Amino acid sequence: MAGLVRAGPVFSALGDETRLALVARLCAGGPQSITRLTAGSDVTRQAITKHLDVLAGAGLVHGVRRGRERVWELDTDRLEEARGYLEKISKRWDSALARLRKYVEE
Repeated sequence: MAGLVRAGPVFSALGDETRLALVARLCAGGPQSITRLTAGSDVTRQAITKHLDVLAGAGLVHGVRRGRERVWELDTDRLEEARGYLEKISKRWDSALARLRKYVEE
């Protein structure tokens, strides 16, 4: 149960399409500034900053000041924890479905 409580903020943060897109951009392009993260997007810099703050609160990203800009980087440890939790859930479902299949086939 402790894993679920710890994973909750991660899944909540990733439940937003814009934040999920930001995580995908950081995965693909590495650390990026707000300017780069907003390029080609209809979302304002202010909105991107708020979304990054939510992701940071969930432990998914962190920002580092470099000169006049803040560069945002993905924290993959939290994603790995979430992936591990999803694997546990998946195994439980696989087991339950196997029991159901065995019951139905008998």
